[in-house]
Amino acid sequence: MKVRLTPTLASLFVGGLLFVGCKGGQSVTPNQAGEIEILEYCAGEEFKSDKDHFRATATGESMDRETAKKMARSNAEARLARTINSTIEIVTDNYVNSSSFNNKEEVTETFNDLARTVVNQQLSGAITACERLTQKTDGNYVSYMAVELSGSELVSRYNERLSQDERIRAEYNYEKFKETFEAEMDKLR
Repeated sequence: MKVRLTPTLASLFVGGLLFVGCKGGQSVTPNQAGEIEILEYCAGEEFKSDKDHFRATATGESMDRETAKKMARSNAEARLARTINSTIEIVTDNYVNSSSFNNKEEVTETFNDLARTVVNQQLSGAITACERLTQKTDGNYVSYMAVELSGSELVSRYNERLSQDERIRAEYNYEKFKETFEAEMDKLR
């Protein structure tokens, strides 16, 4: 059997190939894929840590609005504490390694212990930089929160505590420590 392509049939065939070929190159947008863009409050560049402040954001969800707020605050403070502790550990390691302490391991441990104490005390003074509350269709409340803590205030309190330790006070150089701390804070930009 011999198939004859008429000009009309040939045009339809070529047009169909072009149509399929063009459609295959199109990208699917998130909306077409059934995705929905989420608007997240208290998030974005203005709520990230920078050279002057440690910041953290979090959410909390509950059937009770006050519980949602407490959960958001607790989650934000936990994230803030982790960020601060990580930064202080790096600062401590850099400071101790660049200084001439006789027992670096003991000094590092003392610095880190004091840092944990200071961070825990200072978290109660963290200010709320942003707070939003929404209610979902199921009745649950969602609290969005961002908290911040001043880097200079933290290092000042840390210095006070370090100055009280007799083993460190003799060799501790606050200006050098502050310089190391500020260099690490500059990296947070």
